[in-house]
Amino acid sequence: MDFQEFLSAITQISDEKGLSKEVIVETVEHALASAYKKEYGKKGQIIKAQMNQKTGKVDFSRSRLVVDETVVYIPFPEEEDEPESFTFKVKSEYRPLESEISGNEDNTNNPSSVGEHKRVRYNPERHILVEECKLEKLKLEVGEEQIIPLEQKEDFGRIAAQTAKQVVLQKIREAEKDAVLAEYKSKEGEIVSGIVQRIEGTSVYFDIGKTLGVLMKEEQIRGEFYKEGQRLKLYVVKVETTPRGPIIVLSRIYPKLISKLFELEVPEIGANQIEIKSLAREAGSRTKIAVMSLVDGVDPIGAMVGQRGVRVAAVISELGGEKIDIIEYSNDPVEYIKNSLSPAKVVDVKVLPRNTALVIVPSEQLSLAIGKEGQNVRLSARLTGWKIDVKSTEEYEEMEKDGSLKNMEDGGEMPKRKPKAKKEEAKEIDEKNEDENSSSEEE
Repeated sequence: MDFQEFLSAITQISDEKGLSKEVIVETVEHALASAYKKEYGKKGQIIKAQMNQKTGKVDFSRSRLVVDETVVYIPFPEEEDEPESFTFKVKSEYRPLESEISGNEDNTNNPSSVGEHKRVRYNPERHILVEECKLEKLKLEVGEEQIIPLEQKEDFGRIAAQTAKQVVLQKIREAEKDAVLAEYKSKEGEIVSGIVQRIEGTSVYFDIGKTLGVLMKEEQIRGEFYKEGQRLKLYVVKVETTPRGPIIVLSRIYPKLISKLFELEVPEIGANQIEIKSLAREAGSRTKIAVMSLVDGVDPIGAMVGQRGVRVAAVISELGGEKIDIIEYSNDPVEYIKNSLSPAKVVDVKVLPRNTALVIVPSEQLSLAIGKEGQNVRLSARLTGWKIDVKSTEEYEEMEKDGSLKNMEDGGEMPKRKPKAKKEEAKEIDEKNEDENSSSEEE
């Protein structure tokens, strides 16, 4: 194979693996250096190869690190089997430096003066002492490398060639993992489309392109079922590196999944005409979104809902029917809190100390404002950042009479509501209002 064919092969590998040509060339250089060391080098040597990408000529060299006795220790012959690096106790037989000795040299045998140091064993094949550099008149400092050119070789044995092949395969696999890690690291906080590949226990593995992503149980929507071949949109939470390779942690419950889905469906968001100001979600059940217009003449709610509700319907479908309330954001907290309790009709909002709001609604709207198991008011509080208490007009009048309203205005605690209906009656009211809520969303 001539050099031009070799370059074509590098280009082909680069395209197939999605790696840069520089990475492939570097991998080949590592392989050639390994083959050279296997055939002609010595144990402990650091061999490097440098390929000229215009002529194809490969230059081999040997590298030695410039060190001093604070970095390495020089072992005696009987210490040849010692590990390459370890923490050892400084004693006289290890030839400590004067700077390491407190007082006279005899102190090194004194247990009270023995210290621990992390060093690397000196190896003349890969190290050169700074004193030797001075004797050889080499202008090198500690930490620099001495580069020694080596004789050019082109004939490598079978074992050396096999070593080079293994190095190439290993380096390419590592480069592929690094490329995948970098690509999906940049996608953290974004959504990806994935196909269910397999289900292991409570974890679901998705094919998301060049690798697999995992949807763990705690990131799954309660009650949502998955089957092989199913395609879903998922939120990339984070990328973790493991011995098996990068793991992409996915989520279906993350609140930002909703805003990212709307970004796909609503071009006005990408055009900076409307903005999602806040979002509160109980995954699989209900979400409230506050939006505002950044451009005069653009209806933020209308843009989010779309003509005949097609945009919001697409998001709801992707989430398996999760209810979505879209309300208009307002800088006025009273107006904002009123909007957040939609679809309930609010009579008035009293802003109280300690970031608390008292919301007054008609009696027939009380259960709708609170929502099933308190969900509506709970989501409203999370959406607005206010502590919200909902009272009917009758309850509000009673609070005015007994002085509890005045107490709250002075910073006192909010009185607890006394249950007025039986559990069965309350359940019927909740179911009735859920039906009304569904109807209002369809409209």
